[in-house]
Amino acid sequence: MPTVIGLDSSTQSLSALLMDTEAGTILHEESVNFGKDLPQYGAPSGYIPGGKDGEVHADPRMWLEALDLLFTRLKEQGVDLSKVEAVSGSGQQHGSVYLRSCFPEKLSGLSADSDLKSQLEGCLTRSTSPIWMDGSTSEECAEIATAVGGNEVVCAKSGSIAIERFSGPQIRRFAKKDPTAWAETGSVHLVSSYLASVLAGAEAGIDFGDGAGMNLMNLADEAWDEDLVNATAEGLAEKLPALVSSDTLVGNVSVYFTEKYGLNADAIVTVWSGDNPCSLVGMGAATPGKVVISLGTSDTMFAAMPNAVTDPNGYGHVFGNPMGGYMSLICFMNGSLAREAVKEEYGLSWDDFETEALASEPAGNAGRLMLPFVKPEITPLRDSAGITFSGWEEGEKSHPAIVRALLEGQFTNMRIQSEWLGVQPEVVLLTGGASKNNGIAQIVANVFQVPVQRLAVSGSAALGAGIRAAVTVCWADLAELEAKFCRPEEGGEIKPEPQTAEAMIAMKKGFEALLGA
Repeated sequence: MPTVIGLDSSTQSLSALLMDTEAGTILHEESVNFGKDLPQYGAPSGYIPGGKDGEVHADPRMWLEALDLLFTRLKEQGVDLSKVEAVSGSGQQHGSVYLRSCFPEKLSGLSADSDLKSQLEGCLTRSTSPIWMDGSTSEECAEIATAVGGNEVVCAKSGSIAIERFSGPQIRRFAKKDPTAWAETGSVHLVSSYLASVLAGAEAGIDFGDGAGMNLMNLADEAWDEDLVNATAEGLAEKLPALVSSDTLVGNVSVYFTEKYGLNADAIVTVWSGDNPCSLVGMGAATPGKVVISLGTSDTMFAAMPNAVTDPNGYGHVFGNPMGGYMSLICFMNGSLAREAVKEEYGLSWDDFETEALASEPAGNAGRLMLPFVKPEITPLRDSAGITFSGWEEGEKSHPAIVRALLEGQFTNMRIQSEWLGVQPEVVLLTGGASKNNGIAQIVANVFQVPVQRLAVSGSAALGAGIRAAVTVCWADLAELEAKFCRPEEGGEIKPEPQTAEAMIAMKKGFEALLGA
């Protein structure tokens, strides 16, 4: 089986994994940190700070310079790129890049005697790219929803209600604010399709996985939705790249990369996808039955879906699954933000969380419940912060009970808010820093009443991109690659405690009532 490269252009860095798919090993890892390695762009965390009115943008020239720097480092370190047979990538979802009609011609004429930024920066009609953190488009979201008959229609068509950070509302804001530059724009790419185009030296399409994060793609038809496109901006239909399946071949790698860095001239570039769809593959969860919970600043929950069922409440999102079918993604704002707040309030360590959560209080917390929304929440939607308690006696809020109430509340909320998927998970795959805590992992197992596995996977988006490349170009077997690269940690499985099942049911009912109140 072949050697492949998986790339990931995330918010803060551009990373590469060189994978030996026969041995199931990572041959080399390399990364460019935008803030540290490219300080000239003034983006210490990968985006330009101080944006007005909720704007969060990055410089698309920075991504080009990072691509050159990444391959320069690979070459200088003696990495043999001549054996690479396939390359694919992952791009941070929702980021959009605005380009003149000369973009395809410039791509086909890239010269190894110069650099990418110098040759392509003249194609930009917008000097910066709005990214997934941008919250400036509330007005545009409302306008799009009104034009098509409401957010229920937007969600039924595209898989999500009109969302501020999604590409469609961002495109509308640009077309309104700078109509002259909009008229000069020949194409609007996503981060994923933009970099795939550069790598292949030819304009790439947008895959169904990333395209579904734009509020523009009709999930059922897997095509640009005429109503949504027309509601977004005049002339947009002519500026959108083709929507393509995630196994589409863009073509051979550009001669720019073969001559300059020694990449195999026969290597095939496949269409890139978004970071969330690629992470689904990299976590070994591309087929239904596995739910991934990623514990971070915000917690996210995603899973493969056999059918495109949308969230009737509009909280969750549906994207295309790069390996076929669909995937859900649900984001919970109060992730480690809430865990850190309780930890600091009571002067606890993470070890305290483990012992207090498991040993000091019973499962279900004797009916003492807590809505742990220390920040405004998006799932379910709560515009203001506030912790709500139920079932507590005066003076009873000792920190052991608070810890259990916090954790059980967070994961019970996840269970409730994911019921619209209509899929009972067989296993929960847990990742992120807090997943190392045995107490937290045990509560997840008890709340969902299924085993929890912690994966020994780092860089899941780049890994997923590499797996996609191997399956698409080299006909590698997905299940075999998952077994090699997506292995659970040794002794990492935690089973639910059967005696907690009744308490979890009671807690869920109480939590639903508290949410309703």
